[in-house]
Amino acid sequence: MSLPRALVRLAVVVPAALLTVLASAGLASAHVGVSSPDASAGGYGKVVFSVPNESDTANTVKIRIQIPTDPPFASVSVQPVPGWTASTTKTPLDPPVTDDDGNKVTEAVSVVEFDAEGGGIAPGQFQEFALSAGPFPDTASLAFPVVQTYSDGSESAWIEPSLEGQAEPEHPAPVLSLTADTAGAAPSSADTATAAHEHAATTGQPAGVALFLAILALVVAIAGVVLGLRATRRTVSS
Repeated sequence: MSLPRALVRLAVVVPAALLTVLASAGLASAHVGVSSPDASAGGYGKVVFSVPNESDTANTVKIRIQIPTDPPFASVSVQPVPGWTASTTKTPLDPPVTDDDGNKVTEAVSVVEFDAEGGGIAPGQFQEFALSAGPFPDTASLAFPVVQTYSDGSESAWIEPSLEGQAEPEHPAPVLSLTADTAGAAPSSADTATAAHEHAATTGQPAGVALFLAILALVVAIAGVVLGLRATRRTVSS
């Protein structure tokens, strides 16, 4: 490979790799995320939804959260958010369930909706919305589909399921990982990866794993071209 051709290859590979890094960062930070400081299978806990505004021109003015009803939560309460009103939709339960106090619950919250009273979430900003719910089912994770409505009438439906072994969909439904109800248990690698993604969505920063892999690909690409240049120089000098 001649020196000019090597330089051309470097000029093509480096911008392409940089675009990959930037694209990975943007995709990782755009999703609606869900996390919890204390949710565990069989218990009660706080569920926090982090909603970034993806639009450059419109505000987010409504958030509609679908609550799992199979099995249903016996209890769902909403944490007030300044500048927003909250409402709930309930679904009849057949058969009814019994809560921890022995009371029969005949209906359960199936949808929680937050409506902005003012400007809502402006471009470049995010907002957190919290619920208290339980008991959580005995499962490793739980999906909460979310529909995000903008002031221009457009919507982002975060409702697509994430399937193991397949690429993440364009608009994945937020998935909450439920920890085992054991104190002091070390987090698994899957829990750590999930926490990193949730932190990315909350802070607006790219997920560490995705960013690391993208940067690694960039370094490998540059290193390959540099090695090619060195080999070319040795060939020319000999």
